[in-house]
Amino acid sequence: MRSHRRLRRLVVDERTTYLWSVRHKHRDGDVCREVLNLCLDGARTRVVFRSGEPGSGRYVADGYWFAGCVADGRGNLLNLREPGVVRALVDEAARRELLPGKGELDGWELFHSVVEAVEVSRAAAATPGVPPGSPPGP
Repeated sequence: MRSHRRLRRLVVDERTTYLWSVRHKHRDGDVCREVLNLCLDGARTRVVFRSGEPGSGRYVADGYWFAGCVADGRGNLLNLREPGVVRALVDEAARRELLPGKGELDGWELFHSVVEAVEVSRAAAATPGVPPGSPPGP
């Protein structure tokens, strides 16, 4: 059985490797949070998804989905334990020049851009190069 608490590695390029993990936390009263911890060369950045009020469009797993999931209530869901989702978050935060940096980022600011990036990536991976049942090429 795989441990969800272990540090994982995300290799961006030959010089950039992030260590990352995901935690579900309760702080600030009873507010639930999903926190993606990123570490690059000692600089630690937390991408935080705080649950909102009912109807706010900011939902964290908290027993409703698999641990590490966040959703907007409109059918968009990200599983922060998937390496592809973490890569999309890192890419979007880097594009906005938020990484590397120490501190905390509001994950909801990145959410919709990351959902679009993940959907495009999944669609490209699911598109077959040759339709099933086609005869071999020339």
